Amino acid sequence: MATITHQNTGDKGQFILLEDDKQIGLMTYKMEGSEKMVIDHTEVDSEHEGKGHGESLVNAGVAYAREENLKILPLCPFVKKIFQENKEIKDVRA
Repeated sequence: MATITHQNTGDKGQFILLEDDKQIGLMTYKMEGSEKMVIDHTEVDSEHEGKGHGESLVNAGVAYAREENLKILPLCPFVKKIFQENKEIKDVRA
């Protein structure tokens, strides 16, 4: 079972996807001002691709943005694609 942890250093942060205490995925962001989260990179280990883990990372970021009243600017091509395909998360798009 995979779990996602969030590390926030103020102006930067990351969501880390763990399976059996091993990192198998990562999504990084930086803050632009106090209201915009710029997601710049998402990766999932090649042996874990195609299992929805990348989308799980994006959903964790969306949930965090909603909790903190932030908007997301998706610079990462994968995250841009998820925002284009999933209209249910457009409320947090910058």
